[in-house]
Amino acid sequence: MERIEGAAVGRCATSPYLRPFTLHYRQNGTHKSWDFMKTHDRAAVLVFSSSQQSLVLVKQFRPGEASGTVYVGKVERHFPGSLAAMDHDGGRELRVALPGSVGVTHELCAGLVDQPGLSLEEVACTEAWEECGYRLSPSDLRRAATYKSGVGLTGSSQTMFYAEVTDAQREGLGGGLAEEGELIEVVHLPLDGARAFADDPAVPKTLGVIFGISWFFSRVAPGLRPQ
Repeated sequence: MERIEGAAVGRCATSPYLRPFTLHYRQNGTHKSWDFMKTHDRAAVLVFSSSQQSLVLVKQFRPGEASGTVYVGKVERHFPGSLAAMDHDGGRELRVALPGSVGVTHELCAGLVDQPGLSLEEVACTEAWEECGYRLSPSDLRRAATYKSGVGLTGSSQTMFYAEVTDAQREGLGGGLAEEGELIEVVHLPLDGARAFADDPAVPKTLGVIFGISWFFSRVAPGLRPQ
């Protein structure tokens, strides 16, 4: 994840993942407009390993996210003007490439709901296998919450499930699908350090991770048997 080379930024002409629109409307007699993106909903799963007494997260490089570019955003903050290439049809290489570590975030295991016919539970199980190596079935999942993500730009829904696993259920290494260019690291977060991890602003993480940790200690941890 560390070595990033030949990074270039250009206009996004077409994408299977997002489409830009502008909504024009009148509110209380005032004409307004709002730019937004149509994106897929997501299904996430907060995994608790009872064998290791840890929460299972994933860590991966994020070039840019709709809610605020991660890697490219760091480049722009360090070297203002780097995103000027967005005004050109052709891509332009970034003048300076930072190490990949500046664009790495800790996240819940999750995936896009972009395959017709698959339920949210099936998507979550597929992602748990591909990203973390755990074999799950929909009956293993507990629906924790559904919430809106990126309401100022996308308004897509994310549904978080909870699953408890053991080492015996880990039949693969995870890491994502190499054929899709995924490079994912599985992270076991010990319970005794999870709250401090969530509160640490120096650790890049998604809001889903913070919420998931809070939900776990509120709804699950009180019923756990002492180890």
